Amino acid sequence: MPTTPPVTPATAPEDPYAAVRTRKYAVLLLMAAVLGVPVSAVAFGFLALVSELQSLTYTELPKALGFEATPSWWPVPLLGVAGLLVGLVVRRLPGGGGHRPAEGLVSTGAPPAADLPGIVLAALVSLGVGAVLGPEAPLIALGGGLAVWAAGRIKRDLSPDARSLVGASGSFAAVSALLGSPLLGAFLLMEVAGLAGPMLGVVLVPGLLSAGIGALIFTGLGSWTGLGTYSLTLGEVPAATSPDAAGFGWALVLGVAAAFAGAGIRRLSLALQERVARRTVVGTAVMGLVVGALALVYAETSGKDGSEVLYSGEHELGHLLSASAEYSVGALVLLIVCKSLAYCASLSCFRGGPVFPAMFVGAVGGVALSHLPGLHLTAGFAMGVGAMCVALLRLPMTSVLLATLLLGKEGLTVMPLVIVAVVAAYVVTVRLTPAPADRDGAQTGAL
Repeated sequence: MPTTPPVTPATAPEDPYAAVRTRKYAVLLLMAAVLGVPVSAVAFGFLALVSELQSLTYTELPKALGFEATPSWWPVPLLGVAGLLVGLVVRRLPGGGGHRPAEGLVSTGAPPAADLPGIVLAALVSLGVGAVLGPEAPLIALGGGLAVWAAGRIKRDLSPDARSLVGASGSFAAVSALLGSPLLGAFLLMEVAGLAGPMLGVVLVPGLLSAGIGALIFTGLGSWTGLGTYSLTLGEVPAATSPDAAGFGWALVLGVAAAFAGAGIRRLSLALQERVARRTVVGTAVMGLVVGALALVYAETSGKDGSEVLYSGEHELGHLLSASAEYSVGALVLLIVCKSLAYCASLSCFRGGPVFPAMFVGAVGGVALSHLPGLHLTAGFAMGVGAMCVALLRLPMTSVLLATLLLGKEGLTVMPLVIVAVVAAYVVTVRLTPAPADRDGAQTGAL
């Protein structure tokens, strides 16, 4: 006679918010708030030092040597020497100078305190002399590393999960105002870390708290010192027109074009990184010379300032949009080519973040295409920024927010077009990226 299997009682689902109701979580929130103040102050000081180094190396030093203006060839020897210094830091100091930007923004956790001097030094030299990278990656590492180190001094029995949470909060504080809004920095780190599900709020709340406090510290220090906030902002933004059928067509075109351009930049930078790694010091110096030479070619050919090829491009975005009439299509195309190649060379060996140069290259592409019928300048600018960001970073939510919030109220008008461009670029980028091989060598990643 068959027997009926025993009925097991249903287990109650685990409460994902149980941690929020504990005293330890309140202590972590307090720690995140307290540590957000010094971490954001250090981040502000790092950005201020980068700005001063850029002014020193490209304005004050040439004048001190007797030049009335900075020569167009000046970046070539300067970046060559900087390459030697960065190569030595990467080769000799602990941590290898931090995250390699050609690999994109990835979550690797807070670095140990012993790695921070090398990370800071490599980033200062790279960003201070004009490598085509942004400050977000070293700031994320610096904020997380400092927060974990300080938390360990305050409370030595922190669990690994608590350390990770404190490190993430420190990173939130460090990039709180860099992208123009604490919310944008939060979304960036959320997507980089791959946070999702019910635990999202549990992990995100301390980070948001640190980001809000960090933004206040950035604002206060900027006003007190007179140095500004080093936050991503645009000046005058041309009025945008309502989306139409032509605009949506251009969104698809821009999205697909950005995906192919991003794939080319990524593959070239990784190929160069592999070759530079064989002889780090010499290879980094050579890449520095290449970046400087590209700036020289652009300056001599277009008659524009070679600095448009150098640096992250963050501070050139506003000028590009408001003074777009000053650029011919040929000059814009040349700027795209030179900036993209300098970006590849910088990604391969210097230290910094990939976000701002991706924004700039996309913006120039959108402005260039706006000379064609059916594409408005502001819409092309925004779609180019969003599409190129997602093509190189594969962070769709952050890419949409960057492109729209950057433009203020005009960004809300063009948001539907930006979303279409970002989605198109994201899907094509994923299709162009080889799926990781499983243990048997078969390709995975199919839905």
